[in-house]
Amino acid sequence: MPSPLGAAYWKLWTSSALSNLADGVMKVALPLVAIRFTDSPTLIAGLTLAFTLPWLLFSLTAGALADRFDRRRLMLIANSARAAFLGILTVAALFGIGSIWVLYVAAICVGVAETIYDTSAQSILPQVVGRDALSRANGRLNVAELTANQFIGPPLGGFLVAASVAVAFGLPVILWVLAVGILLLMRGDFSTDHPRTTTIRTDIAEGLRFLWDNTLLRVLAIMVGVFNFAGNATFTVLVLYAVGPSSAMGLTDPGYGLLLTASAAGSVLGSFLAERLEQRFGRARTLSITILGSFISLSTPAFTTNPYVIAAGFFIGGVTVSTWNVITVSLRQRITPIRLLGRLNSAYRLVAWGTIPLGAIVGGVLAQFLGFPATFLIMGVLALGLLVGMIWVTDKHMADAEHKVLA
Repeated sequence: MPSPLGAAYWKLWTSSALSNLADGVMKVALPLVAIRFTDSPTLIAGLTLAFTLPWLLFSLTAGALADRFDRRRLMLIANSARAAFLGILTVAALFGIGSIWVLYVAAICVGVAETIYDTSAQSILPQVVGRDALSRANGRLNVAELTANQFIGPPLGGFLVAASVAVAFGLPVILWVLAVGILLLMRGDFSTDHPRTTTIRTDIAEGLRFLWDNTLLRVLAIMVGVFNFAGNATFTVLVLYAVGPSSAMGLTDPGYGLLLTASAAGSVLGSFLAERLEQRFGRARTLSITILGSFISLSTPAFTTNPYVIAAGFFIGGVTVSTWNVITVSLRQRITPIRLLGRLNSAYRLVAWGTIPLGAIVGGVLAQFLGFPATFLIMGVLALGLLVGMIWVTDKHMADAEHKVLA
């Protein structure tokens, strides 16, 4: 019988679910509110750039902080800050002083807090559950995060924006406050044995060296970076392709939120299936299948405007992306020392997530000059090219990396 995950894990799980529900509402509400101020693909893409730019500029510092200080405390501070920032935006909406530039400022501030929260949250898990339970713990946590962030949050955000901008921004504030309250109930010390005698710069350099010296992790980070570039280029401009009577798809705000839930539904299923697929087909073969699913997801809108067909493609992509995440995150947690995990995660995400703002820019420019279908097709083919990376990501290389840690 598998060992129980424990009370501390389920408190972390509950807090994460609430926090991600707030994320899901906000990330859909921002672009839907933004198109009330502008119809420029470049400015809409720029909003995503503002939200994701902190992953490029601040992630390494966030990782160093996660290895220096109690990770639970950092998560508490980050969620409190996110609630405060969005609370200001809610007040602005109530008094009718919103603008596209106010949305930009809020996106940047919330994005900085998110880098601290997400890096700490991913690094704390091996301190909460045992090594043999990591795949199961990541799978269950992934289900909660994806269900809240992508399955419930997007349609809820769409309905709330249609009802009231202030309510759409106010609900995430309440959810982040509740997440803080649950996390306060999680007792224990979640700091590492970091001596704190080194500088932040030295700590960051150590994390970068660890990633650079590990070929397997380096290749995986690059692969995720390419996919995130392609995915964000696609989804940044999708709102303009999908929403409004003059758009190609002609969806309403709530309809757009529902469209995105197809990916979330697939992601939930993938989180449950990941461990079984890994055991049946092996990790390398399973990861190769996920790349094919990503190609289907990103390229489907290039060939049709039918929302049901596009939703089916998004569902397939959700299954495969979620499966990829459970397998690779668990691997990363197993082969990285606890004291380095924050910095490794931040260095990994610098490569993997630092391409997100670049994808937003390129997606906006391509859609402006080549049109939406060409943008979707180009990004789908780019995702398919990730199969080249599987030359290095083999079952033997992954097993060798795990055995090296245990030796």
